[in-house]
Amino acid sequence: MPSSALPSTPPKLSAPQKALRKLGLARDIDLALHLPMRYEDETRIVRLRDARHGDVVQVEAEVTHSEVTFRPRRQLLVTMDDGSDHCVLRFFNFYPSLQKQMAVGARLRVRGEVRGGLAGWTMMHPVVRAAAGQLPASLTPVYSTVAALPQAYLRKAVLAGLSRADLSETVAAPCLSQLHQLASWTLRDALTFLHLPTPDVSLVQLQDRTHPAWHRLKAEELLAQQLSQFEARREREHLRAPQLVAARDGLHEKLLAVLPFGLTGAQRRVGEEIARDLSRVQPMHRLLQGDVGSGKTVVAALAAAIAIDAGWQCALMAPTEILAEQHFAKLAEWLSPLLQERGQRVAWLTGSQKKKARGEMLALIASGEAALVVGTHAVIQEQVNFFKLGLAVIDEQHRFGVQQRLDLRQKTAGAPDAPGSSARDGAQEPHLLMMSATPIPRTLAMSYYADLDVSTLDELPPGRTPVVTKLVAAHRRDEVIERIRSQISQGRQVYWVCPLIEESEALDLRNATETHDELAAALPGVTIGLLHSRMPSADKKEVMGKFTSGETLVLVSTTVIEVGVDVPNASLMVIEHAERFGLSQLHQLRGRVGRGSAASACILLYEVPQGGRLSESARARLKAMVETSDGFEIARRDLDIRGPGEFMGSRQSGAALLKFANLEEDGDLLAWAQQAAPLMLRNHPNLARLHIERWLGGKSEYLKA
Repeated sequence: MPSSALPSTPPKLSAPQKALRKLGLARDIDLALHLPMRYEDETRIVRLRDARHGDVVQVEAEVTHSEVTFRPRRQLLVTMDDGSDHCVLRFFNFYPSLQKQMAVGARLRVRGEVRGGLAGWTMMHPVVRAAAGQLPASLTPVYSTVAALPQAYLRKAVLAGLSRADLSETVAAPCLSQLHQLASWTLRDALTFLHLPTPDVSLVQLQDRTHPAWHRLKAEELLAQQLSQFEARREREHLRAPQLVAARDGLHEKLLAVLPFGLTGAQRRVGEEIARDLSRVQPMHRLLQGDVGSGKTVVAALAAAIAIDAGWQCALMAPTEILAEQHFAKLAEWLSPLLQERGQRVAWLTGSQKKKARGEMLALIASGEAALVVGTHAVIQEQVNFFKLGLAVIDEQHRFGVQQRLDLRQKTAGAPDAPGSSARDGAQEPHLLMMSATPIPRTLAMSYYADLDVSTLDELPPGRTPVVTKLVAAHRRDEVIERIRSQISQGRQVYWVCPLIEESEALDLRNATETHDELAAALPGVTIGLLHSRMPSADKKEVMGKFTSGETLVLVSTTVIEVGVDVPNASLMVIEHAERFGLSQLHQLRGRVGRGSAASACILLYEVPQGGRLSESARARLKAMVETSDGFEIARRDLDIRGPGEFMGSRQSGAALLKFANLEEDGDLLAWAQQAAPLMLRNHPNLARLHIERWLGGKSEYLKA
């Protein structure tokens, strides 16, 4: 067999090469865009007599003494003298090679923070090099890295990638001229400067990203994002979806007639916006945002009624079984009697179902008898075949990974001869309605959701009582238990939420179990339930059923009750270790009370770390909870505290879509990018395509989800 015919095996990657892949640095442009997190100044030598306490300096000196001592612990002590003063270097972690390098008489360059004491200057664990060769002409970059990827290797890889990367101009000249910050810096100039800045540059401008070179990068990044968003919207205009129009006196009208409450003005307005979208041949791509308790479920039910009326199926996917079950209970109550008249039903689909029940549901979905399918991520599994899926609803959409949302959109929407079908290749997209109780601040909506239509429920249904929020230190726990006793005596119910400890499910369970036992001992005769993430689904269902019916008066739970649980008689929410929770999560939990007519309260039980104080972000979160119950204000403050990358959660699929730009601070650059993107797509499509590929690579698909 000739050697040329042998199957080629890919070369084995070294540990640093694997680490580069782990960081997502696969292409030359990825390396070029991996910018330093800080810099070290190794361009000059500082005399010890000129140093100041706390300065990070580079000193060139001769070793005059070196010894290993064992008091108070094993350490290497090295004395150096540069002719102007002496300094003691202290190493607690060292190898024989370092001890050999620092032998008496050796001339070395050391860099570290100098501290002055009674015994003179000291440095702890400085960087040590031989005093040879010329000093660098630029600041030394320090990059974020992972295990098995030393800075020296990463620096070489980044500079090699920078030299090889195609950094030709991809921003059209007319767009460049609109923003003076871009005129004086090319992309190559900006990247070269930021990787190797000259020592005379302002470190403040580098660190806070206000240097003109940073402006160039941030503008290009925002342009790539906006191009991708506009392109996604334009592509969707060419896609086809079924035209879903409610029949006169059909299911939509009948549902409105049987609802046990009237719609708010906001619900009517948003319902009309969705109905208009559904009647078009382009797929709807709408985000329905509304605060906790604003009535998103009924809006989804009315949209589902329109789809079913038009002869199509609707799927509703929720992130947890408890939330999916809450939706199923409400939707089945409202729609099942109406669907029975049509020979149809509401189907329930989760991963925990027994094989037989699951098989029955799959058959109902495939035949079309299941007009509405409610469930968890099980809805998008491969064996689920819809007869004619016309509308997909995703609740708490930020809790799903991007791929899961794409999978639901790509579920077949029926054959080309189905009602309302007009797809060119036979395939149609379902309309997509995403729901979120975490409102999106305006700046994020402008940027991350530029390809999305946003509807807002800004009005709470009548009868919702405002929730009073109180901060209580952990040492006042007995007073909180007394408050619980008082609520129970008035016929009310109480939630007690324990934090989820991500590092250990066992700790998480023990914490909730201990709290349950403590409350049971303190409140004899009171039925207290326990709910946590490791319980079987049937047990969770039983515990929730007893609390909903009023049989259980206190529910001790981990965060599995964060969304969807609706018990109007619950009037008190206690959140233990509130300092560990995220702001939007605290707001969601608080939304579980105040759902009836009784005055309701949320107690944030916090504990200060031993010998310390709460972190700045924890204090900011707790302060926001006490000061406002407005979900939009909560979202704005959450964005301030966490930044856009973390706020957007799984939309990024683990990779921040904006690495450099800050939406709050770079509004002028965002405005420029929003103007430039449609011009580029219309007049310079090739440059637009190259620009998206350079900056986003395969991540552009995630922006469309």
